[in-house]
Amino acid sequence: MTKTLPFLLLLISITALAEPPQSFSQAKKIATEIYTDHQTTFYCGCSYTRIENKLTPDLQSCGYKPRKEPKRASRIEWEHIVPAWAFGHQLQCWQDGGRSNCRKTSEKFRLMEADLYNLVPAIGEIKGNRSNYSFAMLDGEHRVYGACDFEVDFKARKVEPAPEVRGDIARIYWYMRDTYGLKISDKQQKLFEVWDRTNPIDE
Repeated sequence: MTKTLPFLLLLISITALAEPPQSFSQAKKIATEIYTDHQTTFYCGCSYTRIENKLTPDLQSCGYKPRKEPKRASRIEWEHIVPAWAFGHQLQCWQDGGRSNCRKTSEKFRLMEADLYNLVPAIGEIKGNRSNYSFAMLDGEHRVYGACDFEVDFKARKVEPAPEVRGDIARIYWYMRDTYGLKISDKQQKLFEVWDRTNPIDE
């Protein structure tokens, strides 16, 4: 699965903006436009369509089967690869009042939450099940979303994405680290180095 087109469009779109989006809601609107010519979900590779302001996945296009939430699986949501919790809890504003407080008081948080490089289209149920779980390699291939190669260990609070997006995930984490000073654990860093090597940037 190639990611070159959406990331190229993203680069062009961000360069064209006078300034980066100042809120998550604004970023979602821009992201919807960026992905107009590449309407494919990040984790499962499902195609989706846009009718007015509603984004709807074609679950049959990727063999997706809802685990428990067919209603949420019927819509596209914008997923933070680096969860808001992961970068937010490293800021004092999060300690003082969580996400809502950070939105009110921290410009850095608002920019991180609205950063378009960290946003991808995902099936709503997948986004909800991923939550703020960290990425990892899980034992076995316990598939619960039909043909979608995405595993969740709810007890361990970890998820394993498909091989074809692992390198993108690693590089997005590094971008957030280098841009905002995001701290990444040694264990995650080593995992991302492997993912970057085994799933390099497309030509």
